[in-house]
Amino acid sequence: MGVIRNYVKIVEGAGGPKARIAGHRIRVQDVVIWHEKLRMTADEIVYHSPTITMSDVYGALAYYWDNKEEIDRKISEDQAYYEEQKSKHRNLLEEKLQRLRLG
Repeated sequence: MGVIRNYVKIVEGAGGPKARIAGHRIRVQDVVIWHEKLRMTADEIVYHSPTITMSDVYGALAYYWDNKEEIDRKISEDQAYYEEQKSKHRNLLEEKLQRLRLG
């Protein structure tokens, strides 16, 4: 874990601690989603986030594989929260549209 600590820092914040690329706001879970779910290469990730390096990307991925269960749980929790908020806001929009139609 010594080398990984050069690339990943745990930052306290709203919703609890988050593993981030050291010196950046990019979370380890963001890198994981880009790489594992969206199938972006490390080169593509650096291209789209030019403030980080290839070493940062691979450091984040190494941290992920050392802490896979925890990071996967946070990704699932964030996805569930997103879906809940999307549904809630969709319902509010539908209510407003319905009121406008009824006039």
